[in-house]
Amino acid sequence: MTAYTLEDLAETVRLRAASGDPGSYTARLVGKGVAKCAQKLGEEAVEAAIAAVERDREGLTAEAADLLFHLMVLLQVSGVSFEEVKAELERRTGQTGLEEKASRGRESAG
Repeated sequence: MTAYTLEDLAETVRLRAASGDPGSYTARLVGKGVAKCAQKLGEEAVEAAIAAVERDREGLTAEAADLLFHLMVLLQVSGVSFEEVKAELERRTGQTGLEEKASRGRESAG
């Protein structure tokens, strides 16, 4: 089992995004802006969903890794830290998923 964490991934993305290295896929993708990064995230999400429906365990594993990577890239280019995402997840642990979803409906209605 690997000790690689999502925090490690977020830090790798942060460093590569800031590197300006033309040989870095991450730096090039970040340079294309939020819309392109969001498009890539969407593509990976669809590919992961398809792999899951097809019960392709190996494919889903690979697509999930791609999805997490592209999520970290989108967060980076959008100026949202992984720490902020973790804080939001922690905030939500004090309520059930249905309660949390209902509270979002009330917030957006106002």
